[in-house]
Amino acid sequence: MRPPKKKAAALGSAGVFVTATLIAGAVAAPSASADTRHGQDREARGTAIAAARAAKAGVSWQDCPADWGLEKPIQCGWVTVPLDYAKPNGKQIKLAVDRIGNTGTKAERQGALIYNPGGPGGSGLRFPRRVTTKAPLWVNTAKAYDFVGFDPRGVGHSAPISCADPQEFVKAPKMDPVPDSEADKRAQRKLAAEYAAGCAERSGEMLPHMTTPNTARDLDVIRAALGEKKLNFLGVSYGTYIAAVYGTMFPTHVRRMVADSVVNPSREKIWYEANLDQDVAFEMRWKDWQDWVAKNDATYHLGDTRAEVQAQWLKLRATAKKNPIGGLVGPAELVGFFQSAPYYDSAWAPTAQVWSKYVAGDTQALVDAAAPDLSDTAGNAASENGNAVYTAVECTDAKWPTSWKKWDRDNTELHKKYPFMTWANAWLNLPCATWPAKQQTPLNVKTGKGLPPVLIVQATRDAATPYEGAVELHKRFKGSRLITEKNAGSHGVTGLANPCINERVDTYLLTGKVDAADVTCAPHATPTP
Repeated sequence: MRPPKKKAAALGSAGVFVTATLIAGAVAAPSASADTRHGQDREARGTAIAAARAAKAGVSWQDCPADWGLEKPIQCGWVTVPLDYAKPNGKQIKLAVDRIGNTGTKAERQGALIYNPGGPGGSGLRFPRRVTTKAPLWVNTAKAYDFVGFDPRGVGHSAPISCADPQEFVKAPKMDPVPDSEADKRAQRKLAAEYAAGCAERSGEMLPHMTTPNTARDLDVIRAALGEKKLNFLGVSYGTYIAAVYGTMFPTHVRRMVADSVVNPSREKIWYEANLDQDVAFEMRWKDWQDWVAKNDATYHLGDTRAEVQAQWLKLRATAKKNPIGGLVGPAELVGFFQSAPYYDSAWAPTAQVWSKYVAGDTQALVDAAAPDLSDTAGNAASENGNAVYTAVECTDAKWPTSWKKWDRDNTELHKKYPFMTWANAWLNLPCATWPAKQQTPLNVKTGKGLPPVLIVQATRDAATPYEGAVELHKRFKGSRLITEKNAGSHGVTGLANPCINERVDTYLLTGKVDAADVTCAPHATPTP
């Protein structure tokens, strides 16, 4: 569920990168009899051991490394966790964490608020910058909480994994994700299988342990290292699945939890079906954006009806397929760039503007926006790492269909009605069909004894995490509250100015109080051209 990168440096080797699609008083180990039951009990015991160690060690906070791009007074440190929780004394990895202290008084402080932005594969290290950049929506919460970010296992500075050479990974143009023939499908299948093999070759030791339950365990160890008895957590996108899994595994360790733009936690949906659901939702939001572009034809000159805007899109796609724009931007790169509009309302105007310039004769703006920049080696390495983690977590978390017939049938059928994203998404996920590590069975997300009210926030027209996911988590977490932003579809609702939502999120994080019933809010302001 990772957001698109700003550049098409996010294009995957399997066609196109799109998003599918985040103790001190509580470390008693389970009894030995429980321990012998099965692996999960061994892992629970391993988590308790690792958390007790981390609580004792704490975090040695220092100024952040200069090349991390985190200004003072943000501080950085490391938390050590086992690679395999069933072997807590085996190989250890270090997770990068950062923090900024609460801006209020000592009396106002309520502990640490830990954040995950999604992915799988997203880094949370920029979260404390909401304080240094004085982000208006977070001023009240920052008075009460230290803002803490982290790179999940495999991500960024936390034992990063890789599946391909980053410079090769971003090269363009890629194959058109929409196949014209069986030969095209065979070529894409070969790329996907090679990508999966590359993950094993470059990161084989990490792959079996790249799971959401392990990230939830890591989160519990981080909580302990911070000296926090209970967890305050804000998860966005895939971060909501981390929240769902953590809340199921550690219900008594939760203090406050916000799940924003929710991955459907149903075992049947993780992850193959969730990605098919996305294709349908992306088409809906793509049309919403086209309607907006048509309404603002006076600004963009791309057509004054949705049909005309779609015709312009098909024309652009056909041109790029025949002759990649600037030699670099083909259909795959176009999808990589244009998908940010269905993702985020903040991308509506910039995406339309680049397109409008292209139609008016300025091709450079489109090349700059959609083509990879081979000189940006750090950005390309980050893109490749993000895609590797995305793939590793989704492929290892759950069993995927291994029959190509099933993939072919499902995606051929979906593509007829939902062509914008379907095949691109299929190729992104196809490495899971030949995944070299053992695939797990997803956790049954449910309410454990002691779980406090969880606040769920969701827009009805979200493309990346369809609305049904929020309804499902709400059903599974008893006592949770659902805030619905109606007739809106930007991904990541808590970051948008909408007082109906912002005030309730503040109230919950500051007091723990939720409304007596679920709430429906009017949409935030529509973007202006």
